Amino acid sequence: MALIAFLDETGDHSLTTVDPGFPVFVLMLMIFDTQDYINGTVPAVLRLKFDYWRHEGIILHSRDIRKAQGDFGFLTTPDNRQPFYERLNQIMREGKYALISVGIHKAKLVDRYSSPMNPYDLALEFALERLIRLMEERSESKVTIVAEARGNNEDSQLRETFERLLSRGTDYVVKERILQRIDATSLVFKEKKMNITGTQLADLTAYPTARSMIGSSTESRAIETFRDKFYASKFFP
Repeated sequence: MALIAFLDETGDHSLTTVDPGFPVFVLMLMIFDTQDYINGTVPAVLRLKFDYWRHEGIILHSRDIRKAQGDFGFLTTPDNRQPFYERLNQIMREGKYALISVGIHKAKLVDRYSSPMNPYDLALEFALERLIRLMEERSESKVTIVAEARGNNEDSQLRETFERLLSRGTDYVVKERILQRIDATSLVFKEKKMNITGTQLADLTAYPTARSMIGSSTESRAIETFRDKFYASKFFP
């Protein structure tokens, strides 16, 4: 069965100004076997939404949950917050998926190279290299990569980088290996308002991963719910 992967990011990829409080850019791929996603993860998230809001028209957004704002205003009360986080953590812990995370420390990148690559382009290259390896280990020949639409210019730049990697390959993966698994139709853009479960869950993993890289103890604890999902070798059962 084909795979489906959800692409998310946190932090900006500008090298002109680097925020010393958040000097990293993180690109995250959250990868599911399509059947596991359809039969396991999506129903679990729908049950969570119906239990708390009695409908599915809620976007699980990392910042809104952390700040307890908007639809998540009820999380300001500890008696509400703890059970909700336990439910959400259970979904993240028990879900069958793999994470490919690429973090770029922008200040170190600038210090090391006189003409550094754009962090987004560099992160996407590394992520695709690891995705190819995962697919080869699983003997998978097809994947759909769902990226959140961010506007015509941003989407066009991402597609251009993606197609360039397909046409040229990378330093470690020749284009023939890539094209056996991924083609130009593999990448699709979908808006946040479309309420796609995988896009929302990928968003929940990206920020804690970035904060863990920076050294935040609070977010380092949050990452424990999905730490064993990070792809290293043969992940899927």
